Amino acid sequence: MRDRATDQGKAGRRLPIGCEPTADGALFRVWAPKRRRVEVVFDEKPERVELAAERGGYFAGLVPWARAGMRYRFALEGGAKRFPDPASRFQPEGPHGPSEIVDPDAFQWSDAAWKGVDLAGQVLYEMHVGTFTREGTWTAAAAQLGELAPLGVTVVEVMPVADFPGRFGWGYDGVDWFAPTRLYGRPDDFRRFVDRAHALGLGVILDVVYNHFGPDGNYVSEFSDGYFSRKHKTDWGTAINYDGEDSHGAREFVLANVNHWIREYHLDGLRLDATQDIFDESGIHILGEISRAVRAAAKGRSTIVVAENEPQHVQLVRPASAGGHGLDALWNDDFHHSAMVALTGKNEAYYRDYRGRPQEFISAAKWGYLYQGQWYAWQSKSRGKPALGVHPAVFVTYFQNHDQIANSGRGLRAHRITSPGRHRAMTALQLLLPSTPMLFQGQEFASSAPFLFFGDHRPELAQRVFEGRKRFLAQFPSLALSEAQAMLDDPAQLSTFEKCKLDFAERSSHADIYRLHRDLLALRRTDPVFRAQRLGGVDGAVLGPDAFVLRYFGGNDGDRLVIVNLGHQIEGEPAPEPLLAPPEGGSWRECFNSEDVRYGGSGAAPVGIEKGFGLPAECAVVLAPHR
Repeated sequence: MRDRATDQGKAGRRLPIGCEPTADGALFRVWAPKRRRVEVVFDEKPERVELAAERGGYFAGLVPWARAGMRYRFALEGGAKRFPDPASRFQPEGPHGPSEIVDPDAFQWSDAAWKGVDLAGQVLYEMHVGTFTREGTWTAAAAQLGELAPLGVTVVEVMPVADFPGRFGWGYDGVDWFAPTRLYGRPDDFRRFVDRAHALGLGVILDVVYNHFGPDGNYVSEFSDGYFSRKHKTDWGTAINYDGEDSHGAREFVLANVNHWIREYHLDGLRLDATQDIFDESGIHILGEISRAVRAAAKGRSTIVVAENEPQHVQLVRPASAGGHGLDALWNDDFHHSAMVALTGKNEAYYRDYRGRPQEFISAAKWGYLYQGQWYAWQSKSRGKPALGVHPAVFVTYFQNHDQIANSGRGLRAHRITSPGRHRAMTALQLLLPSTPMLFQGQEFASSAPFLFFGDHRPELAQRVFEGRKRFLAQFPSLALSEAQAMLDDPAQLSTFEKCKLDFAERSSHADIYRLHRDLLALRRTDPVFRAQRLGGVDGAVLGPDAFVLRYFGGNDGDRLVIVNLGHQIEGEPAPEPLLAPPEGGSWRECFNSEDVRYGGSGAAPVGIEKGFGLPAECAVVLAPHR
């Protein structure tokens, strides 16, 4: 039986595509320019309801009896094969199954007073929902948010949740961009997670992948060839078409997705994955449009848009008036690479252009990126763009994240591949820098769980993924060895995924490092000088082969010193460095020492400044004016 939907296009819709329930039924609209006929087929009813063709390759209509909870697919050209909605709000059986009508207005929010988040003063926390808790659900994750706020975290950055096939995965191969994966719960469970975060004073931003679709479960090409670029390639396959023929539909698809996450889930912003693989040679770059779409969808709430950009192109955060795209922040791999070289002594592969020396950390504190156009031997080309006047908060600084932990081969976290003293000292440096710090889940209590690369794929694809992973890691000579390759965990094995789950009992058993993070974040939050994140507010000097000082200029609040020694103990050295000089008419007092026994250290030996310079091995100390 075939019916024809009531003619209804974009008018009255929240988004220009997808299915939206209304008091009069459900509105359907899909971009399918390669088709002449599109019908909606429901699991609950035998009818095939034909949608009306519109200009621009769209098909739309109102189905009066359709309601939230019903499952549907699209039949194309009257054929027997049925496909999920490219803009499906939920895929209860995964990407290969039917789409479900979802009413986003059914959820009762309690965050009407929430004003959103500005970039200044934030502390980010990267979270993979599937491994954050043993249960791996939104509900279980929401129950743990009450631990993050007192710790000092202010914004949770959730790794991608667009639905993908299989039982587990990182989320970067999502294919249903509008459908939060069924693996973590239902859409309202995600909303409940955000609502709970806001009640605790936590913002939530979502990592989104706008540079490619995953390799399995992607049906958009059944509707249009215009989704994919004919001239650009990414590291993961064909790029999204933002600047070629028929790109209007792909652009609208992405901007609708932005609107969807911000409006329907009350998110406080986005983290944009691998923006170097978002190609757009048109007059208006899609990244600028994404930034504007986030602000417009938030309707007055403050938001942040963070970009990952491997070549370090600072124009992403410059305003449109200066030729930029208006984003807010950039991941800073330079700091990570220097930190890992300093912690481990290894500079293989993409670490080769870093030495982990004191000057690198001084420059990171002052200027953010280390490479701002200089020659970069690893890639045999220059790296970065000038960023000397960029505000320090723009740079998101970390020495652990999902990619970099997994790229250690065995998924070992930083505290497992360095000494405890260096780890504590680097933690202090990172959390007190004027940039925006980010922790990776479990970092705050030195989780014993690794974080490995995992993804559940059909057998032939799983094998290709595993072989590709081995080739990628072989860029590190130590991981190219046959014995190292043999030890790599198979990404498709359930055990690989399971071993990455956090054990929150370690908050107690690793109480010293948990206390270290809590005290440092409290110092960052309550001390007016560290809290200020002033542009040009810090200078530094090298004190030895592995030691340096950062002086934070606090004006009426007085200055602060952060002194870091990643090497051997220093005793009785002359101190011909003005940045060590005490405040006029006063002296320094110690207010933090990473070697304090409360943090697992060997004892907080005093720092010598006033009668010759001395510093304990592998430690960081903070000095403030004596009052």
